[in-house]
Amino acid sequence: MADYLFDGEETIATLVCGVDEAGRGPLAGPVVAAAVILNPDHPIEGLRDSKKLTAHAREVLAEQIKTHALAWAIAESSVADIDRMNILQATMAAMRKAVLQLDPKPDLVLVDGNRIPELPFRAEPIVKGDDLIPEISAASILAKTYRDALMKILGGMYPKYGFEQHAGYGTAYHLKMLEKWGPCPVHRMTFGPVALIAKKFERRADRKKRKGQ
Repeated sequence: MADYLFDGEETIATLVCGVDEAGRGPLAGPVVAAAVILNPDHPIEGLRDSKKLTAHAREVLAEQIKTHALAWAIAESSVADIDRMNILQATMAAMRKAVLQLDPKPDLVLVDGNRIPELPFRAEPIVKGDDLIPEISAASILAKTYRDALMKILGGMYPKYGFEQHAGYGTAYHLKMLEKWGPCPVHRMTFGPVALIAKKFERRADRKKRKGQ
């Protein structure tokens, strides 16, 4: 049983779920969310914000979480989802899908950040929760390791962009490759840098078309 304090009131929750996402900022790939209910009978040492862990430590902890947690789930919103509804709403949708997959269901959902998805359970946002709440830390680790593995696969499918190196973030190398090759099917076309480069390629294609007429 876990005790949490909100707005000066103590809340007793039997099953506490932590939720976090990975991939809101990149220019390519899906946004991923994870939800975790830890097992108090099997505590996991070393849980913290996934960004503060080495890749090896994340992988080790992810396996422990999957083995010992009472419940865990991972969900994603695709690039098409992101471009259709915007990154915030796509993130909320992925979080909601992850939580709803859990069995058993949580009594309380703690979400990293300052926003929460629409859920049929009590939910609270926790700013910097990924480094404060073990359940959110665990969700952060699962979301990060899942998305990193997925971006390695996309790196093999679209080798010109180096997704396995930068996971779709707007690094100098990624932007250089975008400028050289233009966007591919897993780029987020509504994100500013991608949209600007896509327009350049459209204008270039139009000029070639006119010259060929």
